[in-house]
Amino acid sequence: MICNYRPIQQLLKWLITTTRGGKTRAQIIKALKKSPQNTNQLATKLKRSYKTIEHHLSVLEKNKLVTAVGDNYATTYFLSTPMEENYVIFQDITSR
Repeated sequence: MICNYRPIQQLLKWLITTTRGGKTRAQIIKALKKSPQNTNQLATKLKRSYKTIEHHLSVLEKNKLVTAVGDNYATTYFLSTPMEENYVIFQDITSR
């Protein structure tokens, strides 16, 4: 776990509870915890448009919560190491 968990806790609270699209971002994080997936797989699983998932993945990637491997259509997304290490904080925030 990251020594100073406060910044990631604040980041997750902001991205999940206070901004539009937080529910979708939470669903993406939960889906990626189960298994790495590409944008199309996530869109199908979460019943959202490809563009919507693409936008939320971009937000999560910019905030270093997910990692992309590959290019174009073959890009697969994984939870980043800090997100994996602090997943319990995410669970706490989403359980409220």
